Amino acid sequence: MNTSCPSGAYISISIAKQLLELRTADDEVVRGYPVSTAFNGPGEHSGSGCTPRGEHYIRARMGDGCPLNTVFRGRRPTGEVYSSELARAHPERDWILTRILWLCGREWGRNRGPGVDTFRRFIYIHGTPDTEPMGEALSHGCIRMRNTDIAELFERVQAGTRVVIE
Repeated sequence: MNTSCPSGAYISISIAKQLLELRTADDEVVRGYPVSTAFNGPGEHSGSGCTPRGEHYIRARMGDGCPLNTVFRGRRPTGEVYSSELARAHPERDWILTRILWLCGREWGRNRGPGVDTFRRFIYIHGTPDTEPMGEALSHGCIRMRNTDIAELFERVQAGTRVVIE
């Protein structure tokens, strides 16, 4: 089965619907996934805890070949695999699991540049514990996905893939 992204395909994320869609260049939906965006709602300012809107692209991909539930800190695998025991031992962690798609803004002054830079805010599309609800805005700014979903999406997109968040 060829799971690669069709030429010109892009990612569309609806904050209102809590939905990420992989779309063709002709705007046809290839696949949809439930997500969780920021509890603080949409917004671009550094330190806001909001999900940035507008035109972005995938600047970097991390986690290729890692098992599901691999734990990341500072964008690097820790060697841990998420479990309920690990969660109880570290209740303060905001879990970043399985894969990371690190986003970069394309709109100067809106989501790129001083005070609003998506890349410098470390905004990712990433996996989260399966106990976390999808379809509800509960993240700290990133776009959270189920681990199997982010692993599937990761295989379909490349660095440079367009991402639109509205």
